Amino acid sequence: MPQETYPVEVAGIKRDLRLFEIKPGVKIAILNILGDAEFVNAASKDLAKKLADKKADVLVTAEAKSIPLAHALSTDMKLPYVVLRKSYKPYMGDALQSETLSITTGKPQTLYLDEKDRQLVDGKNVAIVDDVISTGSTLQGMRLIMNKAGANIVAETAIFTEGDRAQWHDIVALGHLPVWVDDNK
Repeated sequence: MPQETYPVEVAGIKRDLRLFEIKPGVKIAILNILGDAEFVNAASKDLAKKLADKKADVLVTAEAKSIPLAHALSTDMKLPYVVLRKSYKPYMGDALQSETLSITTGKPQTLYLDEKDRQLVDGKNVAIVDDVISTGSTLQGMRLIMNKAGANIVAETAIFTEGDRAQWHDIVALGHLPVWVDDNK
C-alpha cells in the first residue's frame, strides 16, 4: 500500500514528506534531513540570507535531526555552533538543563548545555536553529537554557513551522507545514 505524502519545495529542491500519525486522528508530515545533503545545503543557503541581518555570533540547535542544518549554516555563515544534547555525559561537567516535550515522541526530553559550551554563548548573540518548529516545546527548552547561560537570542529559525497551535510571528522559516486532523476521531 503506498504511503501518504505531502509535497514540499525549498530553494528549488522538491521532496515528498511521509505523513505519520502521531496520535489517533492526527498526522504530520515528517521532515528527516539526516543524510539529505542536497536539501540541507539548499535550505541553509536560503536561511543564511534571511539571517544575515540578525548579527548572530553563535548558532544553537538541539540534538539530533537539526544538526546537519546547524552545521551547514555554520559553514555558510562562518559561525560556530553548539548542540544541546538529549542525554547527560560525565565529561559535560556542570551542564545546564531544561525539559521539553517532543511532538514526534510524545515524551518529555531533557536538553543539556555542555559546560565547555557555556562560555561560547555567555553574553553572545545566538540564533536558535531547528528543522521544524511545531508546538514550540523544543524551542522553549532551548530558550530556557540560553537564558540561564546568559545568551542574547537574536533569531529563531527553522526550515518549516508546523500547525496552528502556536502563533509563529518572529520565526525565520522557509515554509509552513499543516497538521492533518481527522474530526471523526
